[in-house]
Amino acid sequence: MTGSARRTSEATAPEVPGLKFRMLADRLRREIGRGVWPAGSRLPTEPELARAHQASVSTVRRAVAELVAEELVVRRQGSGTYVLPPKPASGCSALVGVVVPNAAFYYPRVLQGIEEELTAAGARSVVACSGYDQVREIGAVAEMLDIGADGLLIAPTLIGPEPPEAYLARIAGIPVPAVLVERRGTSLGDTTESVCTHHEAGGYDAVRHLVRLGHRMIGLVLRIPSPTAEPVGRGFHQAIHELGLPSTEFQAALEEWSPAAADRCLAGLRRAGATAAVCFGDRQAALLAAAARRHGMRVPDDLALVAYDDEIADIAEIPLTAVAPPKHLLGRTAAALLLNRLEHPEESRRQVLLRPAITVRDSCGAARERPAPGLY
Repeated sequence: MTGSARRTSEATAPEVPGLKFRMLADRLRREIGRGVWPAGSRLPTEPELARAHQASVSTVRRAVAELVAEELVVRRQGSGTYVLPPKPASGCSALVGVVVPNAAFYYPRVLQGIEEELTAAGARSVVACSGYDQVREIGAVAEMLDIGADGLLIAPTLIGPEPPEAYLARIAGIPVPAVLVERRGTSLGDTTESVCTHHEAGGYDAVRHLVRLGHRMIGLVLRIPSPTAEPVGRGFHQAIHELGLPSTEFQAALEEWSPAAADRCLAGLRRAGATAAVCFGDRQAALLAAAARRHGMRVPDDLALVAYDDEIADIAEIPLTAVAPPKHLLGRTAAALLLNRLEHPEESRRQVLLRPAITVRDSCGAARERPAPGLY
């Protein structure tokens, strides 16, 4: 990110909810580390800090509470907040900025893996959620650079006003090391480090799993647009091509997916003679299973299903067999890659793909079907 681009993003990006008190805590933490507030000194009162940093008193209170929890300061009743003597230095002191699209769906296990790896190394983190909004994402990155982040872990939003190639080039220009999380470059010329689920392999393995159960006509069901849908489709079609089998495909945008869309999808699968389908993602598979029930079809007897994501697959009416990205491992691997880059900046760059697994449940009939001979 160039200096002018960074200034523009700072000026136009909206404030990221939940980040301001962490930013204030980090500013105070760094001032303590530089000796602005030496050991034994009293910090300004909360109202004074609020005025100085143009923040609310509640924001200041949450920031100071973080420092108390870290034993950097102590509150003395009726006297104020005082800086404690520093602890002996140990481990890594890096501050890592983490930007993900969502902290409620898909990414909690990724964040858990990141936090475990950073904590084990003694590093600190500040986390922001972009809500799949490129402008908010750029703003979060700019603020993290402002508070002195040593490196970034970012799952960039590749669907937005800025095309993926241009947006990834912007990220590649960030002036600190960055690792893409569950995303990767769209060109071989992109040397940004990344850790991503091998979604092609997930689509490929889903087909081979269904073929092993005896299916000869398999459908691909996609929610679009999505950075994951395209590689899942590539893996699906490679497996179909290698096995010399026919296939059919249905796509609908996220906002279109409904029982009516699932009915249309089911009608297309039946016209093609499909006996199984690979569905990206879990919700689409669950809607398709419900459509099959409405039309008198049984899952998996009349239609076997494999979902993709394994976020809510286990709570579907018929628990869904699902391709399960290794989310926790992905987070740990990305954090370890960034920490290694910070410690060894001269080493070759790495772009890591982690193969997902298939979690077998009731929707594919694996427990009672016999493998088809000669196809796997």
